[in-house]
Amino acid sequence: MNKKKAVWIAIAALVALFIGILSSRLNEGNEESGKAPNTESPGTKPAQEASPHRPSIHFSTPEKWKNDPQKPIFIDGKYHYYYLYNGNYPDGGGTEWRHAVSEDLVTWKDEGIAIPKFTNKNGDIWSGSVVEDKNNTAGFGEGAIIALVTQPTAETGKQEQYLWYSTDRGKTFKSSSDQPVLPNPGSEVFRDPKVIWDEENQKWMLLMAEGDKIGFYESKNLKDWAFTGEYKTNGIGLLECPDLFQMRAEDGTVKWVLGVSANGKAAGKPNTYAYWTGNYDGKTFAADSPDPEWLDYGFDWYGGVTFEDGKGDPLAKRYGIAWMNNWDYPHNTPTVKEGFNGVDSIVREIQMKPQGEGKYSLVSKPVSSLQDSVKKEETAERTEVNGTETLRIKGDSYLLEADLSWKDARNLGIRLRESEDGKRHIDAGFLPQEGTSYVNRALTGQPDKSGKYGESKAPFDGAAQKVHVKILVDKTTVEVFVDDGKTVHSNLAFPEPGDQAITLYSEGGPAVFENIKVKHF
Repeated sequence: MNKKKAVWIAIAALVALFIGILSSRLNEGNEESGKAPNTESPGTKPAQEASPHRPSIHFSTPEKWKNDPQKPIFIDGKYHYYYLYNGNYPDGGGTEWRHAVSEDLVTWKDEGIAIPKFTNKNGDIWSGSVVEDKNNTAGFGEGAIIALVTQPTAETGKQEQYLWYSTDRGKTFKSSSDQPVLPNPGSEVFRDPKVIWDEENQKWMLLMAEGDKIGFYESKNLKDWAFTGEYKTNGIGLLECPDLFQMRAEDGTVKWVLGVSANGKAAGKPNTYAYWTGNYDGKTFAADSPDPEWLDYGFDWYGGVTFEDGKGDPLAKRYGIAWMNNWDYPHNTPTVKEGFNGVDSIVREIQMKPQGEGKYSLVSKPVSSLQDSVKKEETAERTEVNGTETLRIKGDSYLLEADLSWKDARNLGIRLRESEDGKRHIDAGFLPQEGTSYVNRALTGQPDKSGKYGESKAPFDGAAQKVHVKILVDKTTVEVFVDDGKTVHSNLAFPEPGDQAITLYSEGGPAVFENIKVKHF
């Protein structure tokens, strides 16, 4: 080896060493701050190469684990979203709050950990809610961001409510005290505080999940809370993540809506978001009917929260988001091998509509800003089907809209993410004589190994002999919005990446499929 070559090798080695040290220091900085490198793209795709199952348009955790969403809040022109995150998954436990921001509710920027776990004696951070204290009622300054969260108190293990506050507009939070602002009153389940400003009565109100009932509390300063009443439910299991808000229907009627994540499986009902319309009198809630309605009939719309439209009339439209998973199979996803487990539903626009005889229901549709993420739009001609008809259109991430009509058909619908041999597919269909809509994922990869959750079902007006559908398909999710969105099915599914065919089907008679549009993401 000559001297000149040796010198160049030595220089190259020094450069490589310097780059390695710099990279290590940068990584250490991210670990110490609890933050991953910021990313900004639909579905929060991480900086590393996207996995085959990373969603195109849905929010997903950059890595490791996520579950319950916390109610987003609109601050300084952006929606701030916090969610339960476990950076030790799958090797350890405990959740904390991770933070992301968005202007359009489709594209998100990761902001790292906002409320870290195991930094006070009460351990990890569970669900709660966040508000902007514009009038400094809590004493942490005008515009302080206040979070009330459940933590399991160190001495007793009881679920109690603690106040954390932020003076940097929600980027980081500090614990106000090791003592709870709302101690456990003796309930085994006492969690998921939802704080709301009651403008009419100029006070803060708080909802708590307390087994099979919702507790109501009030405060002037977010620290001292007094019990005001309760709403007891029947036959929908353990309650979590309560919700309360007002909405105005198109006829001008204003209603209060009480919502909660509930488990109606024992009664043949969904395990998603139950809600009641009614009246809140400043102390407690009275429902129009004791039987709840459901915001989703699928298997995977849990821990749902609704939140205000920060850019428009908050009574005319709200938004909603939920964790797309189910506690009966939370770890059965191929993404675990790809370094992450946790996808949310698409953000929905929610309105209240009259249903006749003084009844009102919530209706949903995918957020309108999805249009900005459309890369290509295709259409298909009006087609009469008696059997099956495969479209020329294919894809793995898209919004499909269509009008279906029939006279004698017994079973009709659309097969999604179908394999070339036709053996694997997801069916979004209708049984008119039975008055049932359904989504069947049993014939493709999906998380349920027990056979109990292959097909979700919901009531449907088959006598109308027509239906409009919006179907949102992503790498591991299918969300089907029926007619005006009063009925929705949200389900996880794991098709093979190459399974991208779309097939129309009708059994027992012909059906007409028209106005077919597919917007690809």
